[in-house]
Amino acid sequence: MLVGADPFLAEFDRLAHQVFGTGEGAGMPVDVTRRGEELVVRFDIPGVTSDAIALSLENHVLTVSAERHADYGDGEKVLVQERFDGAMTRRIRVPEWVDAERVGARYADGVLTVVLPVAEQAKPRRIEITPASAQTTIDAA
Repeated sequence: MLVGADPFLAEFDRLAHQVFGTGEGAGMPVDVTRRGEELVVRFDIPGVTSDAIALSLENHVLTVSAERHADYGDGEKVLVQERFDGAMTRRIRVPEWVDAERVGARYADGVLTVVLPVAEQAKPRRIEITPASAQTTIDAA
């Protein structure tokens, strides 16, 4: 939002963004896709180094936290600030069939890509059916 010459409105806009903009998902848009036997989750987190990102999976909730701080020079006065600045967190509930031991992630060009594979026990299996004539009887003792 471009605020004109009114410094009060500019300061109010900045504070409102800091207070209300730090909520769930603020500053961190996400895409989720299915690719064969895995989910692929992509988070846009530009301007953040990989060591400023924390990623965890607990109780079927994927949590990404990051922090970005604007680096303005001495004597600079912010007139417009639309880019998110500060701490941000995004939580996404993932299906129970995700294999938490094989989750992978990479960060390149401001995009965090998390790959959530299907657990082996959740994959469909073919079950052989034994014909009735081949079954053996079980004697009760």
